[in-house]
Amino acid sequence: MAQPKVLMTKEPAPQTVPAADLPAKVYEVALNTGPDSSSGLATAGFRTAKYLPDEWFQSNSNVYHKALSGCEQAERGRAEAKELADLAAATAQRGQQASTATVGQRLKDIHFWKSELQKEIEDLEAETGLLAAQKLRLERALSATEMPYAIATDNLQCRERRQPPDLVRDEVERELLKEAELIRNVQELLKRTLMQAINQMRLNRDHKEACEMDWSDKVETYNIDDKCGRYSNQSTNIQFHPSSVKFEESASTPETWAKFSHDNIYKAELEKTASINLRALIDNILHDVSEDLRMQCAAVNEAFAKRCEQLDDAKHKLEYHLRRVLKEIGDKEASIAALKQAIKDKEAPMKVAQTRLYDRSFRPNIELCRDEAQFRLITEVEELTETIESLKKKLLESEESLRNLEDTRMDLEKEIAVKTNSLFIDRQKCMAHRNYYPALLKLAGYQAPSLY
Repeated sequence: MAQPKVLMTKEPAPQTVPAADLPAKVYEVALNTGPDSSSGLATAGFRTAKYLPDEWFQSNSNVYHKALSGCEQAERGRAEAKELADLAAATAQRGQQASTATVGQRLKDIHFWKSELQKEIEDLEAETGLLAAQKLRLERALSATEMPYAIATDNLQCRERRQPPDLVRDEVERELLKEAELIRNVQELLKRTLMQAINQMRLNRDHKEACEMDWSDKVETYNIDDKCGRYSNQSTNIQFHPSSVKFEESASTPETWAKFSHDNIYKAELEKTASINLRALIDNILHDVSEDLRMQCAAVNEAFAKRCEQLDDAKHKLEYHLRRVLKEIGDKEASIAALKQAIKDKEAPMKVAQTRLYDRSFRPNIELCRDEAQFRLITEVEELTETIESLKKKLLESEESLRNLEDTRMDLEKEIAVKTNSLFIDRQKCMAHRNYYPALLKLAGYQAPSLY
C-alpha cells in the first residue's frame, strides 16, 4: 500500500546579485584593485582565488537546495518504488489467480470431454460385446444349417434309389429341392451378415481405440494441468524456463481441440448406431431364417406323410388285387383241369360213336342203308367233335387267361415290392433321418441347453 507523501517546506534560495547592482561603496572598494591602489598592493597575495561571502552563502544555499532536492526526489522514488512494488505484487497475484482460475476452467473442460470419451468408450465396448454375442449366434445358426442341408441332400439321394414307376418327381421331391435351395440361400445370407458383423466389430474397435487415445491424452493433460494448478509461490519444484514462453507451431486452438474430441465422439456414435441397427437386423434375420427353415421342414414332413399315405393306399390296393388274382388263378387252374377232364371224358363217347359207324360200314349189300341210326351216329360224332373243339378252344382261352393272371400276379408282386421299397425309403430312411432336424432355438443361433 502506498505511503502518504511527507510535505516539507524549503527555505528560499539566495539570489545571486550582479556586480552592477551592489551598493556604491561596496562597488568602489571591490573595483579599487588597480595598480594605482595602495591597499590592493598590500593584500595582493591574500585575495587570489577567494570567494565573496555572498558567494559562500550562495554556495551553501545551493548545497542545501541540492541535498533537499535529492532527499525529496529519493523520498518520491521510494514512494513510487513501494507503490510500483505493491502494484506489481498485486498484479502478479491477480495474474496468478487468473491463470489458476483459467487452468481450473480448462480442467473442467478436459474433465467434461474426458468423461464423454470414457462414456463413449464404455458404450462402444458394451455394444461390441453385444454384437459379438450376435456374431456368435450367427456362427451357431450357420453351423446348425449344416444338419438340415445334409438331411435334405441325403433324402434326395435316398429317393434316387426308388424303382420305376415310383421314381417320380413328386411333391416330396419338389419340397426337398426347395428346402435344399432355401438352406443354401440362408447359408449365403448368414455368411454375408457374419462378414458385416465382423467388419462392424472392427470399426467399433477402431473408433474405440481412437477414443481411448484421445481419452489417454486427456488424462495425461488433466494430470499436467492439475499439477500446474497446484503450483504456488511456495512450491519447491518451480524454476525458470525462459524458452517456454512461446506458442508451438503445431499447437491446436480451443476450437480445433474441442472439435477433435467432438468428431471422435460423433464418429463413435455413428458406428454405435450402425452396430445397434446391425444387431436388430441380425436378430430379425435369425428369427425369419429359423421360422422359414422350420416351416419348410414342416412342409417337407407333410409331403412325406401324404406320400407315405398314398404309397400305403396303393400298396393295400395292390395286395387286395393280388389276393383276388391269386384266388382267380386257383379257380382258373381248377377250371382248366375240369376242361381237360371234360375233353378226356368225351373220348369214350367219341370212340363209341365212331366204332358204331365203323362197324356199321361193314353191313352187306342193301343193308348199308342211310337210316336214322346212321344219321344219328353221324350227328353224334359231329356234336362230340364240335363239343371237343369248343372245350379245346375254351381250354386255350383259359390257359391264356391263366398266363395273363400269372403275369398280372408277377406285376402286382413287383409293384408291391416297389411300393414296399418306396415306403422303406420314405418312412424308414428319410422321415426317420428328419427326426434329427435342429430345433427352432438352435436354428436361431441360441446355445442348446445341456442335458447334464
